[in-house]
Amino acid sequence: MARARNRRKGSGAAAGSGSKIAVRRLTCGRVMNTAHTVDENASVHEVLEALTKNDWDHVFIVSDEGLPVGRIHAVDVLKLTSRKTVNSNLAWMMATPAMQLVNLPPLQVGLKTPLLKAGALMLAHDLNQLAVVDEEGMLVGFVSHATMAMHLPRFIL
Repeated sequence: MARARNRRKGSGAAAGSGSKIAVRRLTCGRVMNTAHTVDENASVHEVLEALTKNDWDHVFIVSDEGLPVGRIHAVDVLKLTSRKTVNSNLAWMMATPAMQLVNLPPLQVGLKTPLLKAGALMLAHDLNQLAVVDEEGMLVGFVSHATMAMHLPRFIL
């Protein structure tokens, strides 16, 4: 009876190690979503329009070359426009470049970056999304908490 238990544990450990290898091989490039983007010359109004029309929660701002130069989350735009100190009328939003809402370039990972590493970066930097870039640094997609929730549970259970 004791031997049967040990065999089960051994076979479970072997299956577990295969799972560990598979989860480490899961890359951002394999599971990323299509990037939500606007041009770097977009106004705050254009960003709000893109967010609402497409039901997005964020948007990446890209240069003419396709390089990610900023990320704007819908909540940040709402907070800014709801403050009494900011003129939130349409003329202001159309005249204000969206780049003024960006204070740091977006954190990014490569196509070959392991999904677990991307998840750790999101947790460490308190981010909801990470830009995924190709070898030239051009934005090709994004990974998010939803990406993690979709792909990682099969390795945990």
